[in-house]
Amino acid sequence: MKPKVLVVEDEELMRTILRQLLEAEGYQVFTADSAENALEIFSGEDLAVTLTDIKMAGMDGLQLLDQIKTSDDEAIVIIMTAYSSVDSAIAALRKGAYDYVTKPFVNEDLLQTVGRAVQTKKLFSENRLLRRELNKHYSFSEIIGKSEALAKVFRLIEKVADTNAGILIQGESGTGKELVARAIHFRSQRAGKPFLAINCGALPESLLESELFGHTKGAFTGAVTDKKGFFRSADGGTLFLDEIVEMQQPLQVKLLRALQEHEVTPVGSSVAVKFDARIICATNKNLEKEVAENHFREDLFYRLNVIEINLPPLRGRREDIPLLVKHFVAKIAREQNAPEKAVSKEVFSALVNYTWQGNVRELQNVIERAFILSNEEINLESLPAKVKINIQSGFETRDGEGFRPTLEEMERRYILEILAAADDDKSEAANILGIDLSTLYRKLKRYEDISGS
Repeated sequence: MKPKVLVVEDEELMRTILRQLLEAEGYQVFTADSAENALEIFSGEDLAVTLTDIKMAGMDGLQLLDQIKTSDDEAIVIIMTAYSSVDSAIAALRKGAYDYVTKPFVNEDLLQTVGRAVQTKKLFSENRLLRRELNKHYSFSEIIGKSEALAKVFRLIEKVADTNAGILIQGESGTGKELVARAIHFRSQRAGKPFLAINCGALPESLLESELFGHTKGAFTGAVTDKKGFFRSADGGTLFLDEIVEMQQPLQVKLLRALQEHEVTPVGSSVAVKFDARIICATNKNLEKEVAENHFREDLFYRLNVIEINLPPLRGRREDIPLLVKHFVAKIAREQNAPEKAVSKEVFSALVNYTWQGNVRELQNVIERAFILSNEEINLESLPAKVKINIQSGFETRDGEGFRPTLEEMERRYILEILAAADDDKSEAANILGIDLSTLYRKLKRYEDISGS
């Protein structure tokens, strides 16, 4: 495949000379008579080199260089300038130009400069490919587990990563939805391009629209410059929309159109702009239920939900908890530049039996707390009270065979064990139990009266 070279020159004769010279050398040549036209070609072609004059009507070569490098920091740009404008060429080098040539130039010198630039671009591309291959190898490194439930997720990621199909990731908060989205991105052909993530529930509707689709200068108070928005900034890569169900219905309509037409209209503009980003969405709610209750558009749901990935909660893959614990202990030790700590069997038992409503994120927080509070070994004393009770409970070990305690007796034992696990901190115990402090005092008073009668 011939390397593609873009020549930007507002003098027609010079454009023709350069095109013929470069085509004779085996390049595929595109020409533009202005920087504005050059940007259109740049956005639509995978160019090896852009060769631009520095002095042009309208946007000049330095401004074009800025626009190109903002869009692609690895883009190769060569500046053409007259002898009297060498200072401008040096300024271009400081802005990231690859090299410059002075007019009138010697054909061989120009071709050598372009040839070196093409080789540099090839190296950039090979390095990008290498990074992508490395990411493919290690992209599951943060998704820890060997359970069959997680293995199914891994297999599905492998199948869908290199497609452009819409993906909907569903799972409780803290199950690792963004990690899965990143794994899909880094195992795809888009790995060398941006991965951008935005939480749709974290921003008000007016600001979310601007963040997603961009805006023009003066579109609203505070819009002092044009903004590309996430869709266009993720061009060629992946855009991850987390908590998609929190998006209001008027914005859902605009999102549906963007997905259907592969274009967005910035706030304050009437001109639609094309984009090429893969969209992966996620939610911690049942999206079909949200559709049934008219909280989410049905047509948008089907557009997003070509491939559905359901992440299991941590309590649904308890065999992965010991692996996660060891992973987090090692990670925290590295971050704090401290030696790793052993974990007692009692701690593992408590952690495996806990319900983990906050899933992996909650487990990580608990391990970090325990690491800080423990000495050489992480033991039960370093765990929160609500986790410790899982190793201290167990009616079956204390009741005789065939004995069945009453519901009131079970409640009494459970409350007293929670209180013991909380080191007799009644406020903490009430919080764990989910009852008012006054209710706890009332129940404890009743137990005292019963035992004293």
